[in-house]
Amino acid sequence: MNTEKRHCKVCGEEIHGRRDKQYCSDYCRANHFYSLNEDVTGYIRRVNYTIRKNRSILSQLKRKGKSRVHKNMLVEHGMNFEYFTNVYKTKAGKTYFFCYDQGYLPLDNDFYALVVKEDYVS
Repeated sequence: MNTEKRHCKVCGEEIHGRRDKQYCSDYCRANHFYSLNEDVTGYIRRVNYTIRKNRSILSQLKRKGKSRVHKNMLVEHGMNFEYFTNVYKTKAGKTYFFCYDQGYLPLDNDFYALVVKEDYVS
């Protein structure tokens, strides 16, 4: 019988129980696997936060009917034009940028048309 003491990979506490057990608790096991993906998870979290913020800005500034705002207004609210969920190009060559269902179309003189995604836009 092997009497060598085993220690948790995360906190170093002595492990009791099965021979193949590597962590002293579910908390330590979860922390270990969370730390393996922390850099990727943090990046994804930041990108998703930015896209949600962009969507919120577009939604707040969108009025019923056609809405048109200047780029400065979007920037003042914290819009980050580098992050969006998808792009829709029309047959006429116009390019719409969407943050989920809220979108914008660049116009002349730094103005943007604000739109809500229709079912036919995928």
